[in-house]
Amino acid sequence: MEEPTAMDFKSTGGIKRVFKAAGYSMQGFIGAWKNEAAFRQELSLAAVMLPFAIFLDVSTLERIALIGVLALVLIVELLNSAVEAAIDRIGVEKHELSGRAKDLGSAAVFISLAMVIFVWVSILAPKYLF
Repeated sequence: MEEPTAMDFKSTGGIKRVFKAAGYSMQGFIGAWKNEAAFRQELSLAAVMLPFAIFLDVSTLERIALIGVLALVLIVELLNSAVEAAIDRIGVEKHELSGRAKDLGSAAVFISLAMVIFVWVSILAPKYLF
């Protein structure tokens, strides 16, 4: 099989590009589901929390915040998984910069999860606990 050239990766124009991009996105979602336990866990958590965010008696902006932070976790986890895959592609031997890149991605996921807790507690505690 021939090696792909730079032209093979060039974007086509118009609607064809949109459909190709959507296909690549689906491949990314499927790959994350198959290969990333953390993504499966976070998506499952979001699937449980999303109906609450939709049906709770909160304002529209509060609902957007509740749902937005759930989406943020998934976005950050996908980016973290991409960094990890790229680092692993380079090599599996231990290297300080590889470890730092993976740790930084992990820290980003941690912050996004902390944001979920902060936003959900900030919005729901005054309404339902006090």
